Amino acid sequence: MRLRTFCRIRFEIPEPTPFILMLRPRSGNQQWVEKEEFTITPSIPVFELTDGYGNLCQRLIAPSGMFSIETSSVVVTSNLIDQAFDAPFVEIQNLPDSVLNYLLPSRYCESDCFNEMGTAITEGYLLGYNQVWAITNWLRENISYLPGSNNEPLSAIQVNSRRFGVCKDLAHLGIALCRSLSIPARIVVGYLHNLKPMDMHAWFEAYVGNRWYTFDATQVGSPGGYVVLGFGRDAADVAIFNQFGPPVYPIEQVVHVEEIG
Repeated sequence: MRLRTFCRIRFEIPEPTPFILMLRPRSGNQQWVEKEEFTITPSIPVFELTDGYGNLCQRLIAPSGMFSIETSSVVVTSNLIDQAFDAPFVEIQNLPDSVLNYLLPSRYCESDCFNEMGTAITEGYLLGYNQVWAITNWLRENISYLPGSNNEPLSAIQVNSRRFGVCKDLAHLGIALCRSLSIPARIVVGYLHNLKPMDMHAWFEAYVGNRWYTFDATQVGSPGGYVVLGFGRDAADVAIFNQFGPPVYPIEQVVHVEEIG
């Protein structure tokens, strides 16, 4: 499917403020960026970099006053996410070097605390993809997805205790459970067609069968329409903007995704 994505974020800046943005999709990972626009108002110098996870990031210093970021893109992506039941577990010694970092505990994914729970959830399932499917299904049945229920990321331990959260919270718990079983897992942030209510979205990927597969406990079935902006160990790595200095908060954030012919 071909999707048009749009995001506008507006701030009122009290003093010159450094930002790092992550708002540009890149081709690859089962998506192709046909067209893209990126507008900063007022016009200021912007410097682009690729972070340690391969994400496109933009550095800038926002001037005092009203400041807005507006991005749009046309992206070709899959109608359905790939599924691969019985795809095997990949032995640690056979994992690519670039994947090893996604085995370790991280700030919001305390995988070293979840081995017993992960083992219980996946008991009787074939090692690999089927284990991750069981984890995702368990999340869907046991952790309530409540958009807007919190603004700050929760760790996997907190989500497991509260039993509800936003999309990135469910992703954190899924990632922690996968890593506890030595399955590499990473968070993904981006857009999702037909998400309700529409906003930025987060899900996770697991590395089984020698490739990454998408898992999303907030959705039923295998709908496609995902547009990736960034990957990371957890939410700390994939904020769509990081701001430094006295805190400022968006006074407006608008997200649209529509399918086009």
